[in-house]
Amino acid sequence: MSFTGREDHSISLATATQWTASYRTANPGAIKAHFFGKDAIQAILNQSNCVGIRIYYALDESAVKQLIVVGAKADQSDMYTGLLAERSSPCPPFCDGGTSPLQA
Repeated sequence: MSFTGREDHSISLATATQWTASYRTANPGAIKAHFFGKDAIQAILNQSNCVGIRIYYALDESAVKQLIVVGAKADQSDMYTGLLAERSSPCPPFCDGGTSPLQA
């Protein structure tokens, strides 16, 4: 199988709400989400031969859960010698403000 960049990753709001609620129930007090700015994501996607992104779970020096974002090629390989993104803004404290059903 090859990546095309046109894979369907859609999910209904009802399912997304259920899944995020299940995560919060299983992990009370944990980080709910991570925010990456558009420029960082776009820079990764703009790399030659990049068809999408892969996101790795990671633990930083303080054992805090982080995400590492890397470009991916059609042959499923990571573009690890290219641009990488990390140091997202975690929720909490950088959250929606209470209106999103994904964090209610």
